[in-house]
Amino acid sequence: MDNVGIVVESLDDAISFFTELGLTLEGRAMVEGEWAGRITGLGNQRVEIAMMVTPDGHSRLELSRFLTPSVVADHRNAPVNALGYLRAMFTVSDIDETLTRLRKHGAQLVGEVVQYEASYRLCYIRGPEGLLIGLAEPLGSNR
Repeated sequence: MDNVGIVVESLDDAISFFTELGLTLEGRAMVEGEWAGRITGLGNQRVEIAMMVTPDGHSRLELSRFLTPSVVADHRNAPVNALGYLRAMFTVSDIDETLTRLRKHGAQLVGEVVQYEASYRLCYIRGPEGLLIGLAEPLGSNR
């Protein structure tokens, strides 16, 4: 996998949130013109993007802010059992400490932190703009 894309209203807020989660900003750029619209099927588009890299360097998150054409739908507050994209799950070393830091960026716990057997502590949060994010803290031999 090269990357997962998320459309946001505020790149700055999303970058701050995902930086706090441990990702690094790889770059920020404007993607525009007919060539880009041929990929997405949107015609002549203008999109500001930011590429974020996971701490292990193996995965990236592409944050996009559409300037033209305008956003036509909003799935950010869909329930966790809605069809389509659900969430991205991130591995963290200390879920409680991570939640404390992310709450300063507006994150809200969806349900509660639960432990799955002796393997993981898990939770879902709503991050910037209501984006659904999963957190997984490996336990025992999964560390």
